[in-house]
Amino acid sequence: MLSATGINLYYGASHILRDAHIAAERGRITCLLGRNGVGKTSFLRGLTGQTPVRSGQILWDGEDITHLPAHSRAHRGIAYVPQGRDIFPRLTVEENLMTGFNCLPRSDARVPPEVFELFPVLADMMGRRGGDLSGGQQQQLAIGRALVTRPRLLLLDEPTEGIQPSIIKDIEKVIRLLGKRGDMAVLLVEQYYELACDLADDVAVMDRGRILLSGPIGDFEEAEIRRHLTV
Repeated sequence: MLSATGINLYYGASHILRDAHIAAERGRITCLLGRNGVGKTSFLRGLTGQTPVRSGQILWDGEDITHLPAHSRAHRGIAYVPQGRDIFPRLTVEENLMTGFNCLPRSDARVPPEVFELFPVLADMMGRRGGDLSGGQQQQLAIGRALVTRPRLLLLDEPTEGIQPSIIKDIEKVIRLLGKRGDMAVLLVEQYYELACDLADDVAVMDRGRILLSGPIGDFEEAEIRRHLTV
């Protein structure tokens, strides 16, 4: 569904991504691994159109979307859950979920029942402000908001960072379910091998803006991946 090749991205004079490439296929979970600061978040921002790429090509279902604005990519079914969640703290849970309607035709402007099936806690907190939720609950809200848009590609930037272990397990279960459902591609950014090993079908390992390893996770030895993750 998604294919990005030869991606170069800059912040001013700083060359962040260097001929980077990645693919994400429907029904599979792809994990982008790497240490902090190697360019993983910048890659997601380039894929979603939040940061323009200098060169390279991004194809979405065969269409070149390299230079489309972020909102056009969202309307095509690309949803992004950023690191730090970026929910609206003064809006209620219900209002946060409703912000996902912007990507939908008016006839589909409703929260799908599956959001509450996956995250039952949200149904119990519809009237509470987002800023009053715990970190784990905010992460569930951020993923739920992305699912409101009925995405065909879900990009998740370190969704378990700073979250209590019990909710991490719930979020892992949801990611696994979404990936295996068959109608969505999932691209997950992580820095820990254990989570990637548990969830990923495919892996891309990044260092200093380059993709060093790429393919089915079973094609690589654990030590081969881990040596690019240790400080």
